[in-house]
Amino acid sequence: LLLPVDAILSLPIPKYTSSPFLVSINRLTMPSLKTSVAGIPLDCCVYNASGPRTGSAAALGKIASSAAGAVLAKSATCLEQRGNPLPRTWISEEASLNSEGLPNSGVDYYINSDTIDDAMAGDPTKKKPYMVSISGKTLQDNVTMIKQILDCPSLDKIACLELNLACPNVIGKPIIAYDFDQMKTVLETVAKIPNIGKLKIGVKLPPYFDDPHFDSAASILNQYSNLVKYVASINTIGNALAIDVEAEMPCISSNQGFAGLSGRAVKHTALANVFKMRQKLVPEIDVVGVGGIETGQDVFEFLLCGATAVQVGTCHWKEGPKCFDRICAELKTLLGKKGYASCKDVQGKLNPWSKEGASKSRAASRKAKEVPSSDSTKKLVSLDLIHAALIVIIAVLLADKFVFIN
Repeated sequence: LLLPVDAILSLPIPKYTSSPFLVSINRLTMPSLKTSVAGIPLDCCVYNASGPRTGSAAALGKIASSAAGAVLAKSATCLEQRGNPLPRTWISEEASLNSEGLPNSGVDYYINSDTIDDAMAGDPTKKKPYMVSISGKTLQDNVTMIKQILDCPSLDKIACLELNLACPNVIGKPIIAYDFDQMKTVLETVAKIPNIGKLKIGVKLPPYFDDPHFDSAASILNQYSNLVKYVASINTIGNALAIDVEAEMPCISSNQGFAGLSGRAVKHTALANVFKMRQKLVPEIDVVGVGGIETGQDVFEFLLCGATAVQVGTCHWKEGPKCFDRICAELKTLLGKKGYASCKDVQGKLNPWSKEGASKSRAASRKAKEVPSSDSTKKLVSLDLIHAALIVIIAVLLADKFVFIN
């Protein structure tokens, strides 16, 4: 036990604990997930996407109680609406489809002070940002809702507004951000709303697939960098279809079965959109990655591509808010394993392809396939027990010190 204190504190901690003293040591040794979006500080770079499990204060409260870094409410319309007929969702291991049609309780509900207080009551940090999302059926709808938010008594409780220009599931309504003239008109109009500077604005984008489309979208957003402080990329990929082979019909009832594709199947498209947008947008506009995120490694990949934070949708739908605890723990483990002290150290650091990198990857793959012997496994377990014992000793010493001082 003659190790220096610095050496002891640098030892890997076997698992998380709720002990106050060990939590303090955890914070000294575990990588930080702190970041910011639109200048808003987040203790964790992972939070929820606006979608399933975000429609009520009770559902939002479960997110607030988790490791998620922020709470984002369901995309709201001017009035409450029930959405498309059931069944309007379909899910598998590889993907999910939804044609919800924006069921929500109306914007008044999500900006009501009681709703916000109820949603955030379980926040253990008492400082997580509460964010609102809107998706008007018309430009006038969006203007009306923004004015309602600006005039509401609870404005100081709303960290930012996410303007959804990407919903593919309102039947008969186009995706605004695919019509670049319309997209520019929307932003131009919003920029002229009196006192709009009181709100931090983000824009939810659809997936783009062609370089000229990336260029057009980025050019418009850059013109309004004084208004748009972040983009969330991507929303679902529109017009996907799942078939029920037994019944020989679509799995979703509305819109002939066409629906938005999400989940694991869209991850690589989402990564490409984040990478492209980060290259083409001015630095003043943050990029939040969305699409197919299920693990800490997924988050790491989005950070490498330039995301300052990520949102989780389908995994949250399938697993519930406990997914945030798991994903954040996995991300911390991966960052620590790779020698990073913070998620910020990774952001935008994607290396170009190289022979050296490919060789490093192959070597890691071979090493991962090696099965440790039973003796090696026993040694690893013994080391973990030693580490745990050392940490307990430090905790006891610290406890005595604090008692003596008091």
